[in-house]
Amino acid sequence: MNLSPLPAFSDNYIWMLHDGARAIVVDPGDAAPVLAALDEHRLQLAAILVTHHHPDHVGGVDALRPRLQGPVYGPSREKIPLPFEALHDGDHVLALGIDFEVIDVPGHTAGHIAYMQRGPGPQPLLFCGDTLFSAGCGRLFEGTPAQMVGSLARLQALPDDTRVCCTHEYTLSNLRFAAAVEPANEAITEVTALCQRLRRTGQPTLPSSVGREREINPFLRCSEPAVVAAALGRGAASGSPVDVFATLREWKNHYR
Repeated sequence: MNLSPLPAFSDNYIWMLHDGARAIVVDPGDAAPVLAALDEHRLQLAAILVTHHHPDHVGGVDALRPRLQGPVYGPSREKIPLPFEALHDGDHVLALGIDFEVIDVPGHTAGHIAYMQRGPGPQPLLFCGDTLFSAGCGRLFEGTPAQMVGSLARLQALPDDTRVCCTHEYTLSNLRFAAAVEPANEAITEVTALCQRLRRTGQPTLPSSVGREREINPFLRCSEPAVVAAALGRGAASGSPVDVFATLREWKNHYR
């Protein structure tokens, strides 16, 4: 299988997975880059996977339907362009012979889902939409800190080598914030240097991995003493993971 992030808008990625003949795409907010990739590689579009309802993730769905030779899948509790197959936590999607498990991850939106592929292949694969970013997480537009803490806990429990396919190129700005939270974290310094080299040559910083995110992502480290101390220094109500997360998220909302 070939995995490619298709750039869209100013910082989105539409993920494409193909076997040389057929493809699936994840969160096609814009049809144009998908159509160009299908034509370039002479691919049939076998399925569309949607994680949540925001326009930059669903805006290209209807324009792709004339090329689509399979279903659109999406979260049951969100308004996805009809028709689509509504998915719930624990459901499974079979596309290109790959079994994807559906994981409920509310927080960014109320019904956000992720798709987890555990095999076959050398590494597991996670399409997580806007729930988990490299060194960051999505804003809470519809959910609560407690919901997002629970959602991130489910994702960080996945195997270390799981490839994390986020949908925005926010990595360097997220790493700057992570360094402000944990200035002594050497892993953040090392990953920042790597990602700077990638961006200088126009390459994506993604996918990341669950193992890397556990080391660098402050929103997955809300029980680490240094992160707790940083949150308490910013006025966290307590050192509980939910209070630490809520403080970090509010700090990041205004961080420049």
